[in-house]
Parts: sequence; structure tokens; C-alpha cells
Amino acid sequence: MSITAKDVKDLRDSTGAGMMDCKKALSESNGDMEAAIDYLRKKGLAKAAKKAGRIAADGLVGCCVTENGKTASVVEVNCETDFVAKNDDFKKFVNEVTEFVNTNNFNSNDDVMNSNYGEGTFNDEINNITLKIGEKIAFRRFKKVTSDGYIGSYSHGGKIGVLVEVNSDKDLNTDSSFQEMVKNICMHVAASDTRFINESEIDEDFKNREAEIYAAQLKEEGKPENMIPNIVKGKLGKMASEILSVIKE
Repeated sequence: MSITAKDVKDLRDSTGAGMMDCKKALSESNGDMEAAIDYLRKKGLAKAAKKAGRIAADGLVGCCVTENGKTASVVEVNCETDFVAKNDDFKKFVNEVTEFVNTNNFNSNDDVMNSNYGEGTFNDEINNITLKIGEKIAFRRFKKVTSDGYIGSYSHGGKIGVLVEVNSDKDLNTDSSFQEMVKNICMHVAASDTRFINESEIDEDFKNREAEIYAAQLKEEGKPENMIPNIVKGKLGKMASEILSVIKE
């Protein structure tokens, strides 16, 4: 009996097993779908489907920058528990995924999931790593940037990933002190939760939201109503200087 691509896809959708495993299962069962499912279950390869409904709320962030500092990517891969997030196999997978994203051009998560990866697709690999580790693994998001300048990166414990682009009139990409400075900026961004590069980027919605919070806090503290607007104005000015401190330092 001939085995079609649709047969393989249907089996994958039913079991969550990898494409190559589904092909082999169908081949071993002469194209019988139910027998193929039993084959995969006996091999323990249908477990990924059972985990598909679980919540992958933990995980790691990976950063990757090319040697010349021109191309960089940051990705987030989720798992279910902090225990697995510390697993060497999971860490290795996140590093490989980050490099994979950085060496290819993808526009969306679907592009990544459907791309060729090893002997199958990246989605197959997600299922394989799910089976190997024993928890639901999910590719959540990614960002890739390119620059004519230099891109630095920093990952704080695999929980915060930062990419910073710095431009210069000179070619400083091979200057170790320059690279160290960029790394320090990345670390500062991670520590301070910097949202804006300059004051002109601080949008009015953000200012208004913060002003409302400040006003409510001051009212709770019993400050006179006529003084609150000026105090809020001062707090907004201080806030702007604090969130932009990473650039000034």
C-alpha cells in the first residue's frame, strides 16, 4: 500500500510524533493508521500529543551575535518547570535554536515551525525534544536584527535577553574595550528595564498613565490638591532622567 504525505500529516496530527517516526510507523503497519498509532504508542513516541495541552510557563531566553557584530537574534523557548529550564539538554536546544534563527531569515513563528530542521521540520524537533525531556516544549517568540554598526548582547540567567545596537564614526568592532562597553550597556539595560533611548521617545500615553498613578499616590498620602500637579510634574521629570540613565552613563 502506498503511503502519501497526507497520511504522514494525519498521523502526526493525531499523535504529535515526528515526521520520520510517522513514516516508519506507517511503513511498518502497511499504511494502516490505527496500527501505526499503536506502533508509535508502543515505542513511546505518541506521548508528545498528550503534553500538547499543558502550559509551558517557564523556559529560557537565548541570545546569539555573529562574530562581526552585524547580525543578532534573541529567542524565547518555553518549558513547564524551572527544573527542566536548568536541564543541560534543554539549554543546548535553546542555544541551537538561537543560532538556527540567526543564520536564517524568518518572518513569523509559523515560518520557523515549518522550516526544514534536521531530517524533518522544526515542529518535528520540538516534538522530539518534548519526548526526550518529558515536558511540553514551546517555541514562543524571536527577534532578529542586523546593523551597519555593532550589536552587543547579554542574557541574565536565561530569563532576560538584551540586544543593543551601537553606531560609531569609526570601525570599533574589533576593539575589545568598545565591545566591553557595549556589553556593560546591555547589562545596564537588563537591570534597569530601560524602555526608551531618548526623551523624545517617551510617548504621551506612558506619561499620562504614570501621572495618574503619581497623582493617586499623592492623594492617598494626603498632599494638598493644589500642590499635586507640580509634584507630579517633578516626578515625571525625575522618572525621565532615571529611565534614560543607561544612555547618560
